[in-house]
Amino acid sequence: MSTITAADINKLRQATGAGMMDCRKALTESNGEFEAAIDWLRKQGQKVAAKRSDREAKEGVILAYPTPGNKAGIVLCISCETDFVSKNADFIAFAQSIAEAAIAHDVKSAEELNNVEINGAKVSDMINDKLASIGEKIEVSKFERIEAPYVATYIHGSNRMGVLVGLTLEAAEAGKDVAMQIAAMNPLAVDESSISPEVIAREKDIAIELVKAEGKPAEMAEKIAMGKLNKFFKDNTLMAQAFVKDGNKSVSEYLKGIDANLNVIEFKRVALG
Repeated sequence: MSTITAADINKLRQATGAGMMDCRKALTESNGEFEAAIDWLRKQGQKVAAKRSDREAKEGVILAYPTPGNKAGIVLCISCETDFVSKNADFIAFAQSIAEAAIAHDVKSAEELNNVEINGAKVSDMINDKLASIGEKIEVSKFERIEAPYVATYIHGSNRMGVLVGLTLEAAEAGKDVAMQIAAMNPLAVDESSISPEVIAREKDIAIELVKAEGKPAEMAEKIAMGKLNKFFKDNTLMAQAFVKDGNKSVSEYLKGIDANLNVIEFKRVALG
């Protein structure tokens, strides 16, 4: 049995919003495993505040650019330690110069970007120089790229979130609408088929445990759990979500209303916090 510390309990409490004693019991029952403790709380019917979170980031500047012709796009984060630095005009311009170099050199990864030269200096060296002058840790902390027949980009909240959307057809307005949907609703995947079997099994197991806890007959548990699983897909997959601009239709229905062949191939969402 692993030792459960006050720090472990506080971390789980901050991540889920559950009470301290519930968090202690969840960690005890889960032998200190964080994700298992979250599942334990959910199986007990706890209203967990954060089923998932964006990838770890503190402060920085997020930028999303398409390549010429919109056949590809990148979203990256140049991170720093404080919002005082991230909101500085010179730092934003510095981040923009790196993003523009990534597009100009058709960069595919953060590692490749660090070796790109801007006016004779490597990006990695420029970052080290900026670190020395500002006194904060600075790095290319996130980098995503997608390719598609048409890629739309979107920046939200003063460079605090960036979205890429790959579409089957050129559709600038629809691309922006869907990117805003992704920014607002944070879907897990494009559609049900894009959800991993492990996540589906996990959600189904949690649903069955909740149904049993409600006292429903065992023979009904599977059917009711499938209903809960279908709701999970509706809430967490982009194409099934209610369209934020018109809640009477799904994102899929919105796109099909523009063109029967218009679909989302892939998306990336990068956020601070």
